[in-house]
Amino acid sequence: MSAAWLGVLIAFVGAFSYALGAAIQQLDAVKLGANRALLKQPRWWIGGAISFLGACLHAVALIMAPLTIIQPISMTTLVYAVPLAAKLHGRKPRRAELLGSVAVSIGLAGLMAMIPLSDNKTPTLDSGPAIGFLVGVLAFVAVTQFIGSRATGPHRALFYALGAGVATGTVSTFVRLVGAGASEDFAQLFHWFSLVVPSMLILATILLQRAYAIGYFGIAYAVAQVSDPVASVLAGAGLLGEPLPTNPSLFVPALLCGALLIAGTIVLGRNAPDTGHVKEPVPELVRTGP
Repeated sequence: MSAAWLGVLIAFVGAFSYALGAAIQQLDAVKLGANRALLKQPRWWIGGAISFLGACLHAVALIMAPLTIIQPISMTTLVYAVPLAAKLHGRKPRRAELLGSVAVSIGLAGLMAMIPLSDNKTPTLDSGPAIGFLVGVLAFVAVTQFIGSRATGPHRALFYALGAGVATGTVSTFVRLVGAGASEDFAQLFHWFSLVVPSMLILATILLQRAYAIGYFGIAYAVAQVSDPVASVLAGAGLLGEPLPTNPSLFVPALLCGALLIAGTIVLGRNAPDTGHVKEPVPELVRTGP
């Protein structure tokens, strides 16, 4: 087996691991809510560890095979995550959930595949634009959480997940900056950019658990998976000078992929939520009179 094919296999295993970890964490988030009680749950930590393993396997796959092959594979996590979450909740996945998750995965993978490969030059970013970028991200996250707190049902999950996905995409942007810089100068690891990575990762994790706790796992996971790469691609293009698609022939395919994304998200949002609280039976009224 060639290194590229091994990388593809590792990418699929990584995608499955990431999806399984997310489904496990969502199970506890729904039952306990997004609060410190989660930190006392070994299962929640196990889910986080499995997701981290998936992210590490994805990184290994990127070393062994081209980005244009591996990145679309990573978008298949939604196809795994939705039925896994349903199984953990003791039910069969709904047909609409499966169709919606497949549509979002295909649409997102198609859009990511259209992004041209950038050259291998080391990205740089001055502190001023970096601070401005972070302020903009935090403002966007604050707005999504404010709107989400006043929304209900799937709309609340959507806005919470949107903030989480953008925060995660910001992590990817700074990982790119720190990692590429450290490959040439190890001292770059001690730049203040390195502090952004764990800080934004913690914020993204908190926001994601809030989205999971609503119960609409499909739409929460889908929105986070869509907004993450979109945010990182836009940041890469706007801040780091990485390329965006410019070929006019990609306009129609991009529209079709975007339509799939929107349709799949709408379908996922119409599904009933999973709840972790069992309703108490209503006692029968006792007749005391004749």
